[in-house]
Amino acid sequence: MTAVQYVSPRPALRVDEDEARTEQAIFAVDPLVVLGNDRVPPLIQSPVTPDAASCFGPRDAALGTPDGPLLVCDTGHHRLLGWKTLPVEDRVPADWQIGQYGFGMEGRNGRSEVGPATLNVPTGVCFAGSSLVVGDAWNHRVLIWHNVPDGDNQPADVVLGQRDFQANEPNRGREEAGAETLNWPYGVHFDGHRLYVSDSGNRRVLVWNGLPTQNGAPADLVLGQRDFAHKDENAGGEPHSASMRWPHSLATWRDRLCVADAGNNRIMIWSGPPERNGVSCDTILGQTSPHEVDHNRSLYWPRAGTLNMPYGIAAAGDWLLVADTANSRVLGWHVDDLVDGGPARALFGQRRFTDKGDNRWQAPVADSLCWPYGINACGDFVVVADSGNNRVSVWKVAT
Repeated sequence: MTAVQYVSPRPALRVDEDEARTEQAIFAVDPLVVLGNDRVPPLIQSPVTPDAASCFGPRDAALGTPDGPLLVCDTGHHRLLGWKTLPVEDRVPADWQIGQYGFGMEGRNGRSEVGPATLNVPTGVCFAGSSLVVGDAWNHRVLIWHNVPDGDNQPADVVLGQRDFQANEPNRGREEAGAETLNWPYGVHFDGHRLYVSDSGNRRVLVWNGLPTQNGAPADLVLGQRDFAHKDENAGGEPHSASMRWPHSLATWRDRLCVADAGNNRIMIWSGPPERNGVSCDTILGQTSPHEVDHNRSLYWPRAGTLNMPYGIAAAGDWLLVADTANSRVLGWHVDDLVDGGPARALFGQRRFTDKGDNRWQAPVADSLCWPYGINACGDFVVVADSGNNRVSVWKVAT
């Protein structure tokens, strides 16, 4: 059944002056460090060549502690890059990589057979205590290392979504989904007790109680669908507060579970860890109603409370930070402002809430963004995967 998409009834191109809010800055003036590309890239760039210091369309990155390690999903090169400590200078080469036979190589699964140290469009990464979790999206699986790797091509210890490390079919080749299958798992998050995976192709989020230790372990709970077998867009009906279209990144914000539902151009927030399959969220950001799903609420120019394909999300103290990907900006909601459809208070990447455009429609600079896909926080440090600029930048929260 095709889902009905509701849009705002009065699309507008003009921004009224009273709609332009005063914004706070999210980050300090300059990034602490920029990796994968130059801080101020050249106006005309040559094709990206894989090496230990380059990135091609990175979609996620995470810090284990403020001092490191730092891990980057170098998505376009189908590899995971690792720095043992957080670099203090730009363009520092990675210490190790997983997914290719060498830093100068590229290709899905290392142009070889799928295995415990190969990757095909890695898009999500998170730390789980001393363990590491990676969303290996186009292999339709999640990889888990019991200990964070510190050398080239260390094999994963556990695989989810598949029976073993040699398989990579969506939903294990079946028509229906299941508690043990995955289809394009883009986002991963561990809250200290539960593992959350955005199973994007199945339009759902899967939850494991604890970090799985067995290959192919089934999930304990599902969100976005009424059961594990269904996988329809918006649960096969009209959009509502329990349905999903394209879930991506996840975060825990002061005990709240937050999901970036990019396809519905919104953020779904549960007031605590959900305990039942398919339970509705409590708050929605980006839309004024759970039935509305259009980007920027069908307005050409964005506003402080609108979203356009928000892929990344992170919690930094009192702030919920959202990578508003297609608007090429990051928005910040303060915990005191959390209401349905409420406006963000803080902004990064654009000069005003009513501006948009890749790199502000100019040449890239240190504080501009081009399709930021991933954002993760570690204390006051925030890592942004600036995918369109082929770089990852580390910032200090200013608010």
